[in-house]
Amino acid sequence: MNHRDSESQRQVPVHLNQITGRIVNAAYAVHSQLGPGLLESVYEKCLAHAMRRRGLTVERQLLLPIEFEGLVFPSALRLDMLVNESVVVEVKAVELVLPVHKAQLMTYLKLSGHNVGLLINFNVPLIKAGIIRAVC
Repeated sequence: MNHRDSESQRQVPVHLNQITGRIVNAAYAVHSQLGPGLLESVYEKCLAHAMRRRGLTVERQLLLPIEFEGLVFPSALRLDMLVNESVVVEVKAVELVLPVHKAQLMTYLKLSGHNVGLLINFNVPLIKAGIIRAVC
């Protein structure tokens, strides 16, 4: 797993580490069977299935409201996945993960009130290189 994140200064509760471990395990299973080169939506569906088989609860395409200066935008934020009501998962199938993708995950964490997230890019030869963990 790629640890290019802000995690070194923050302690993550054990149960969140266990959840992220099961998510990573599911991502490895999906990638080893399907490989790179498919659409993001395919990976998202397969990953959700693999996580559920591992006993995790998964909400997909979760709409979250955003409040700005007294205005509420009911569907301004759409999380790819929320796992066990605690870990945000952003699925990608891109040639290169850009800083904007990492910023997107950090913003989703901040605005949703969750502390731990995974950015999983399936368009890589080895899935290990496509997993970035973020702690807010």
